[in-house]
Amino acid sequence: MKACVSKAFVGGALLTAVATMPALAQQADAVAKFYQGKQLNMIVFQEAGTTYDVYARLLGKHMGRHIPGNPSFIPQNMVGAGGLKATEYLYSIAPKDGSVMGEISPGNPFEPLLGGTKTNFDPLQFVWIGSMDRIVSVGVSWHTMPFKTIDDVRANEMISPGTGAGADSEIMPLAFNRLVGTKFKVIPGYPGIARAALAMEQGEVQGVAYWAWTGIKSSHPDWLTDKKLNVIYQTGSQDGGELAAVPKIRDRANRESDRNALDLLLARQDLGRPFLAPPGIPADRAGALKAAFAATFKDTEFLADAEKARADLTFVSGEEIQALFKRIAGFPPDVIERAKQAIAKAQ
Repeated sequence: MKACVSKAFVGGALLTAVATMPALAQQADAVAKFYQGKQLNMIVFQEAGTTYDVYARLLGKHMGRHIPGNPSFIPQNMVGAGGLKATEYLYSIAPKDGSVMGEISPGNPFEPLLGGTKTNFDPLQFVWIGSMDRIVSVGVSWHTMPFKTIDDVRANEMISPGTGAGADSEIMPLAFNRLVGTKFKVIPGYPGIARAALAMEQGEVQGVAYWAWTGIKSSHPDWLTDKKLNVIYQTGSQDGGELAAVPKIRDRANRESDRNALDLLLARQDLGRPFLAPPGIPADRAGALKAAFAATFKDTEFLADAEKARADLTFVSGEEIQALFKRIAGFPPDVIERAKQAIAKAQ
């Protein structure tokens, strides 16, 4: 059947579009006027030189070209509490005018739901700008250590570094112990993964229980080529890829309820390397930041620099992240409770 559209409808739609154009132009001009000549703060939850810091600086170098007014970014490393210090700052203290954004740990936004650490933020209220990657983490041991398989870590205690009470490096080994039966002993107090990796190399710890695969590839590719690491398991859910031969730890869960809890805990990996802005910033500036983030992923200079930095890239939109947290909030209460039990600190 041929569609029939009235001339009145077409004319009305055209008039509406024409009438809207000046308003859109004024909105774009207002955004450009705000950002013109500004230096924006890019908060980074890890110390300079770490993989997360490399990604944040890479984005900050190029993203300003795609924001109206072409502002520049100044990185500000805010280390503490496994990333929760930066997360709390962005939520409660940072200016809510679009002049500050940041990169946080993918595990931090799950703290209010799982109750592992006292928090004062609601992840659904943040302005989620997007993520630069989806992450699969691995458990590794130093090549001289007697840990080659998951069963080795189930049979004997393995010492792993912790980088903060809210960090995945402390939360996830505890969950693996309770849901999979591993015997990780976490030694807290390391300021970040760079220092933790050095501790493994120097024999202070025996391995790292939860480390982003892309982070290893970008910071220590020689350890892989020289076979300095035993890759014991991976946390991914997909088959194939360069980790196809590495066992999935979620397949080793003790019971179906444990598997469901582990799936909830590992949902943080879909956040990868998340960027966000404080809640309550003006909608036009929030939209400009999201659009600029997306446009940066099509920037040839950005892509060339990412290749030089060995930075794996996967574009994840802010809307996808927002939808993820809405889905997580709908998990059955028994699964949430089991996940809480798995990461609860021993009394």
